Amino acid sequence: MRQATGTTRVSFIALTAAMAVSVGSLSAASTARADPAHNLAPHTGVSARERPRPGAVGAGDRLFPSLGNGGYDVQSYDVGYGYRPGVMTMESSVDIMATATQALAGFSLDSAGQHIESVTVQGEKAAFHSSGEKLFITPKKPPAKGQLFRVHIGFSADRTANPPSPSTPTVSPNFLNWYNRDDGFALFGQPDRAHLFFPMNDIPRDKARVTFRITTPKDLQAVAGGTLRSRRTVGDRTTYVYSTRDPIPTDVIQAAVGHFKELDQSGPHGLPLRSYVDTDDFEKAAPQVKLVPGQVDWVERELGVPFPFETYGVLGLKGGYAAALESPTLSTFSATAGLTKADHGDEGTMVHELVHQYFGDAVSVNNWDDMWLSEGHASYYTFRFMADKGYAENGTYDDNIHRAYEFDQANRPQYGPPGRPGDTADVLGGTNAGGVVMLDGLRRLVGDATFRAIERTFFEKYRSTSATTQDYIDTANSVSGRDLTAYIRSWIYGATTPPAVGHPDWSAPATVREPRSKAH
Repeated sequence: MRQATGTTRVSFIALTAAMAVSVGSLSAASTARADPAHNLAPHTGVSARERPRPGAVGAGDRLFPSLGNGGYDVQSYDVGYGYRPGVMTMESSVDIMATATQALAGFSLDSAGQHIESVTVQGEKAAFHSSGEKLFITPKKPPAKGQLFRVHIGFSADRTANPPSPSTPTVSPNFLNWYNRDDGFALFGQPDRAHLFFPMNDIPRDKARVTFRITTPKDLQAVAGGTLRSRRTVGDRTTYVYSTRDPIPTDVIQAAVGHFKELDQSGPHGLPLRSYVDTDDFEKAAPQVKLVPGQVDWVERELGVPFPFETYGVLGLKGGYAAALESPTLSTFSATAGLTKADHGDEGTMVHELVHQYFGDAVSVNNWDDMWLSEGHASYYTFRFMADKGYAENGTYDDNIHRAYEFDQANRPQYGPPGRPGDTADVLGGTNAGGVVMLDGLRRLVGDATFRAIERTFFEKYRSTSATTQDYIDTANSVSGRDLTAYIRSWIYGATTPPAVGHPDWSAPATVREPRSKAH
């Protein structure tokens, strides 16, 4: 994710946007899943070995303690929206397929800003009630441990709902999570607001396949992550069905309605590249969008692995979409602010979100304290891309790493280290710098070939699942044959910034830190 400029909270993203063109102007342990129909036999009763009990309310995340739910593992979401212009509520539904990890007397989902109208479990009406940002469901027949079960929820989605997070109840939301326009909408759920869009288990490690079925007036288009599976017009309304081939984290789901123009391209190995840009901005944005095939090719070669999803492209929205978002298969930008400027900053931001497809989406973070795995990698490879392309108007690769080092030295005492952010506001903007410099130093310590092997092994091992900082440490140690634990932990968890590998002359900056603001 890249935050838009204009926030009052200082961030590494904002700093490097101002000082280095490479950052641009803008601005998660589930198991690998095969098709549930092939690997889970149906169960019809409660196991005599386990007494049904309610699933946990909360997933134990330090930063977002109320987020997430226990007792099941979601396999897929199938979401239906009925969009009508000028009406801020939508007749909606979600079908959830999940596997019970215990015998479930009841369970909860994250849910906010919705009017829940009906709930069924395995086709039978279930008791339900809402409290805070939780939807509590009591099935008539408790699913047994290991059972694949279906939950259907009918609800009305309210696109005016934008409540503050329970983790920061006194802080006004920084982003409009429902990004509404006269001719449609788009979504921004990161880090903990995606359950405004439909009831879900809103933790990045419980990844699932996602389908959107969106019905609109036939003069509008619907776009969502994944592949367009069907489009059917009846009378004056058209229903679009998109679905993902692979499981994705909930915080970066995307669906949008508007007037879009499509640009189809081909990437490495025939990868289909399908981008959608608001019609008013298409001509100006097209030159940037046409850079996507080369960007994908560069990232594939740098990481040594093919693009992880079945398709890719960018979504360019009209107006002031709050940030660039790494929506799986369809990175999302403000077309006006992020795809139409003839400079290398926009391209750097595009590569940042592209790298997130690998680190953040295909390999999601296990919890929000692991967010440096996503943001640190995205910024690090952006710097390498800009240097490799010779885009050095505002400095070399080492200049950018030095700025990241200075930022970390100046802000770690109050923002916290990358692996333990001070609060929720630091998750998206405060985890980049330390992660960037750690990765640069690791490469210097072990050499280019071993570093590439660490990165490739880590990605391939945790693809389609989630990973922790310890998972990365274990991979680095195993691949390198060295004990790198102390080095990595000092950067990710240390109270002070460690010395930069290869740069003994770097010292703390003389600039005064911007006061920390809760209004960001």
